[in-house]
Amino acid sequence: MQTVLGAGGPIADELVNELHRNYTTDIRLVSRKPSQINDTDELVAADLTDAAATRRAVAGSRIAYLTVGLPLDSQLWERRFPVIMGNVIDACAEHGTALVFFDNTYMYPGTSAPQTESTAFAPGGRKGQVRGELATMLLEAIRAGRVRGLIGRAPEFYGPGSTKSYTNSLVFDRIRAGKRPLVPIDAHTERSPIWTPDASRALALLGNTPDAYGQTWHLPVDPDRKSYAQLIRIAGEITGRRIGYTVLPMPAFRLGRHFAEPLEEMYELLDRYRDDNIFDSTKFTARFPDFRITPYREGVKRITTSRATGRDLRGLR
Repeated sequence: MQTVLGAGGPIADELVNELHRNYTTDIRLVSRKPSQINDTDELVAADLTDAAATRRAVAGSRIAYLTVGLPLDSQLWERRFPVIMGNVIDACAEHGTALVFFDNTYMYPGTSAPQTESTAFAPGGRKGQVRGELATMLLEAIRAGRVRGLIGRAPEFYGPGSTKSYTNSLVFDRIRAGKRPLVPIDAHTERSPIWTPDASRALALLGNTPDAYGQTWHLPVDPDRKSYAQLIRIAGEITGRRIGYTVLPMPAFRLGRHFAEPLEEMYELLDRYRDDNIFDSTKFTARFPDFRITPYREGVKRITTSRATGRDLRGLR
């Protein structure tokens, strides 16, 4: 039995598909209101802030993948995420279940220095502090021998379907809807977005690779990094349209954060848009040289041509 804790998002759904395709059909989906993806999926409704419910959800699992996402709300993260991680670690320790944690990079410093698995945590805000705390909790449990676990860490997402990220919502979703894309801070800094299906496939591969445990892994990104300006130009080449963009400068966020909560929650992350964001996944590609990483041009083509028509893209400048 392989169990996905936090089923229902694009990462979790594609993870379930990958597990079903290549590893096992004995899969359990856990969330407050889980929905079946494959006919053989077992559904378990559970609140992972409830320790007893978490133990029941994990029981009988050989591997558990923690993919829970919460809305970008610092107070909510501080209140719930450490409780969830503590409950999951305890449940996995009790049942002898291996734990695969899907993590992000919010705890890293917002500088242009390359980010590797050994980069020291230096969070620039409350959400980064929470993410650093979660990773530390699991690493300490692994070092203490309480659980057999690993961390798969991903940078900013971009992807098909209902992928939720600033890159999708500000850039690609707007292009697909015929609107002018919005770029935070600087259109010419190098980015390292990860294609969400690649992140899920890599997470499944790590979870089913015995010697991957006890480590942190950066999930694979296309090493041919692009700026937002370059990604938008690629989208224009693919759609045959001239697509302009609007840069949202730092003063706009400073002012807007006082009036719009989403901008307040994004504010602490802006350093990573002001400078190059160099996410290094060479450790993964060295260990798994046959893993195919989706090139940015291919990913952009899939996003901009799915559910898009000439009418959708009319009027872009």
